[in-house]
Amino acid sequence: MGMRQMRSLLVAREKTLVRWVRQHRTALMGAFDVAAWLAGFLFFAALRFAESSEVPWAQVAVVGIVTGLLHLAVCRGLRLHEGRQRTASLEEVATLGLVTLGLGFGVFLVNLLPIWVPRSAPALAALTALALMVGVRAAWRLALQVPGHRRPDGLSRVVVVGAGDAANDLLRSMQRDPDSTWIPVALLDDDPRKRYLRLRGVAVTGPLADLADTIERADADAVVVAIPSASTELITDIRRAAASADRVVDVKVLPSTAQLLTDKVDIRDIRDINLTDYLGRSQLDTDMDSIAEYLTGQRILVTGAGGSIGSELCRQISRFEPAELMMLDRDESALHAVQLSLTGQALLDSEDVILCDIRDTLALHRVMLERRPDVVFHAAALKHLPMLEQYPAEAVKTNVWGTRNVLDAAEAAGVERFVNISTDKAADPCSVLGWSKRLSERLTAERARITGKAYLSVRFGNVLGSRGSVLTAFAKQIAAGGPVTVTDPDVTRFFMTVEEACQLVVQAAAIGRPGEALVLDMGEPIRIQDVARQMIAHSGKTTVEIEYTGLRPGEKMHEDLFGEDESDNSRPEHPLVSHVPVPPISQATTEDLPTTGSRDHVRDAIAAMSAAKDLSSRVG
Repeated sequence: MGMRQMRSLLVAREKTLVRWVRQHRTALMGAFDVAAWLAGFLFFAALRFAESSEVPWAQVAVVGIVTGLLHLAVCRGLRLHEGRQRTASLEEVATLGLVTLGLGFGVFLVNLLPIWVPRSAPALAALTALALMVGVRAAWRLALQVPGHRRPDGLSRVVVVGAGDAANDLLRSMQRDPDSTWIPVALLDDDPRKRYLRLRGVAVTGPLADLADTIERADADAVVVAIPSASTELITDIRRAAASADRVVDVKVLPSTAQLLTDKVDIRDIRDINLTDYLGRSQLDTDMDSIAEYLTGQRILVTGAGGSIGSELCRQISRFEPAELMMLDRDESALHAVQLSLTGQALLDSEDVILCDIRDTLALHRVMLERRPDVVFHAAALKHLPMLEQYPAEAVKTNVWGTRNVLDAAEAAGVERFVNISTDKAADPCSVLGWSKRLSERLTAERARITGKAYLSVRFGNVLGSRGSVLTAFAKQIAAGGPVTVTDPDVTRFFMTVEEACQLVVQAAAIGRPGEALVLDMGEPIRIQDVARQMIAHSGKTTVEIEYTGLRPGEKMHEDLFGEDESDNSRPEHPLVSHVPVPPISQATTEDLPTTGSRDHVRDAIAAMSAAKDLSSRVG
């Protein structure tokens, strides 16, 4: 039998032993505790009568066994042997100490009447028994936590970056999960106070600057960044340091704190680095709990609830326990998906889902007047630029007139807050999508002027991972073997995650003033070519090529967040959120938009209307 087979056999036997011990935990721990009491009494008797030939072994043994049985009865009542507390944890040791020392004191008092054993025996036996119980439990726990105690072929040796609470949880999961394929071999942390720290048997071997050397010295196969709050710059530095090592290793990360489903971290949370980790800026840091107080106990309606933004918005809003969350969409399949993600079931027979088209004025008014929402988030829109260039009349019907319909119904129902979700393409627009969304911003501003209420817009760039986004297209092209199509080598876009986008929307309703558009500071724009190269490199398919197709009608080389007549001078509430005034436009003016005739005729009419200088004709 070769060494490799021998090692695998030993590991298999060790796993079998561990599994057997865990299955018989209650009986084994109970028997050992009784034996510890007996050993404590016998050990004291041996010391006490060391120079005497007459030792009352029988009496000492009987008292030791009876005390052990009393210990079993108390522990059964406390469920101590059944796993109520983790083995050798501070809680278990404290409980075990109280039980053992309490029994020792009780037996000491009883022993004062008829003295069966020397008076000091119960107290000293209790201390001995407690030392044995705690010692064996601690040894068992340490044995399971020794790095590399499971080392069959195919397991990955891991260097963990970070030595905080997340790292501690992660190490526990790696070491305790019988199906884990990870073996932690080293920790790295820049905090000088953790220089000699050991977490679950794994030592902090140095700062992050030693990553490349640690990878080679520890014969590591992977690096896991156990810092949920890690910045873009830190992740980039770690990835570069890992790439500089002589060994090829995988670099994994934990989700951000906002994305973690629980406060605890385990190996199921580990994921690959993705594009959201390379945005080149700090993500929007929003105190959602404080700014979303206006949602708790209120009736909230979301249009376009089945879309990428709308569905994530519903998920975030539901955290704040609104009195009612109404999800409106014209796509029944999309409503099915969002209800399933929120409740775990999607029967589509409850009042939280509303099948309605925002083009249907009467149906929309009926819904608003019957349900009386306090806050409306308007996410319903047509958003694909090339499609709207072909069918500009559809942009008029949905993005312009549909928004007008929602605003009319909201005003009639007495809605207090209205947030229109816009796009960076509305800043100095040159496409049907941009023009139509600019008109939706201006219609919202007009309604704010009339009602005096918080009717406003939110403007942001491309949302990573949304349906139809560049990431989805690139992923499919790479999976098919390429080529990956990019319009131009120098074309750039602003990006944000769907979580950021929805946080901005929720924040807008809290800090925005009537008639404004709120714009997120999205840092530097990212070259689409760099996005494509990053995704190709991450896929490992180095033969996939990039093909340049040229800009399509209505597309810009570089997007803008602010128009020529707008400035980024007002950030009164949040350092990353700008407030931009929007000139209103009358509803009557937009009613003149054509939906028939040639494509160019409709496009020109939308373009002219979005730039029209007449602000409003209605008097509030």
